[in-house]
Amino acid sequence: MKKIHIKTWGCQMNEYDSSIIFHVLQKKLKYIATKNAEKSDLIILNTCSIREKAQEKLFDQLGRWKKLKHINKKLIIAVGGCVAAQEKKNIYKRAPYVDIIFGPKTIHRLPKIIKKIYKKRKKIINIQSNSLKKYKFYKHHSLKKISEYISIMEGCNKCCSFCIVPHTRGKEISRNPEEILSEANFLANNGTKEIILLGQNVNSYKGKSINKSILKLSNLIKLISKIDQIKRIRFITSNPMEFTDDLIKIYKKVPKLVSYLHLPVQSGSNRILKKMRRAYNISIYKKIIQKLILYRPNIQITSDFIIGFPGETREDFQKTLKLIDEIKFDMSFSFIYSKRPGTPAARLLDSVSLQEKKERLYFLQKKIQKNTKFWSKKMIGTRQKVLVEKFIYKNNIKKLFGKTQNNRTVLFKGSKKLIGKIINVKIKNAHMQTLKGEL
Repeated sequence: MKKIHIKTWGCQMNEYDSSIIFHVLQKKLKYIATKNAEKSDLIILNTCSIREKAQEKLFDQLGRWKKLKHINKKLIIAVGGCVAAQEKKNIYKRAPYVDIIFGPKTIHRLPKIIKKIYKKRKKIINIQSNSLKKYKFYKHHSLKKISEYISIMEGCNKCCSFCIVPHTRGKEISRNPEEILSEANFLANNGTKEIILLGQNVNSYKGKSINKSILKLSNLIKLISKIDQIKRIRFITSNPMEFTDDLIKIYKKVPKLVSYLHLPVQSGSNRILKKMRRAYNISIYKKIIQKLILYRPNIQITSDFIIGFPGETREDFQKTLKLIDEIKFDMSFSFIYSKRPGTPAARLLDSVSLQEKKERLYFLQKKIQKNTKFWSKKMIGTRQKVLVEKFIYKNNIKKLFGKTQNNRTVLFKGSKKLIGKIINVKIKNAHMQTLKGEL
């Protein structure tokens, strides 16, 4: 049996894709997984192009694997994911020892591609596909995880000026709901208690059912909530322009939907949002949050922020800080703007110094951390419903690990029989994002 080593960079979508890659190659070509690249017959690097210098990171890794080719002449090296879709032939120019370049939507073709490589030892690029055939190989096997991801769509139509995803992942295509429900039921029957729905722009989901009706994300959440074994539902990542009233109201109708939402705003300045081609303003964003709080008063909101976008003035940045104070965001993913080749924003004049960007990022992150501490400390003394996921070792002490409705990690003592159950835990202490509790 041949061995495969898969290295994954980037978002949960890439993690999910890597699980499909392994499953299809295990099923079709009998590969077995190894964590040791040196002992592999096939090495796959599943890449991400969101951040700056993604290409350099790719070639650094490939350079470390190059010597393995001298040891094992039959070794196959493949590059997939968003950088592969973006760079294509340029990868061969700098790393001619790479055998296969494939895209996020051509995973299902890998078995045939690998067979061709063994027969002819010819380099293959296979990037283009307008279908979702890769999901035909979604994992009807389980590691019996309490919390599992299900990808419900691929691509994005929003074309934000800073983002390369529409180029690398293509236009939005939604999986049909029957296929998603089949996967959800399978996972539920194998011990999964929480489903996390994935998509580049997950709330724009529009899946065509067998009876030709179109289901939105709110409809899909309702259907999944009817699976008895599933106790919690989450979804990531959303765009404010697609956060429609039917999705907001679902927070009242479906108790299984957690009291936590990650809703990227990117900036608190309408001027910068326009330059980013984010088709909403701050007033629209705040109205969404206000409506959500009406239906779910205890909901926690997290967000994304891009700092130092071309043309961002100190006044623009102050508006972002003001929004953070108003919404009191719980946590955030915040980064200095990264110029992505081929995006409209890459052509904009960037007059903000790197030092200024670093100072703004530091100030923003300190403010968010203060909010995180505030919300965590507020939970001390409360009783929280915790979904218990596993045992972990903390300071050489074995403790149960679980999540609250608002996505806080809780550590506490208890028995193995509690894993997979939702139990009441009293919060005794709080450290930023981690809480300590007792039954």
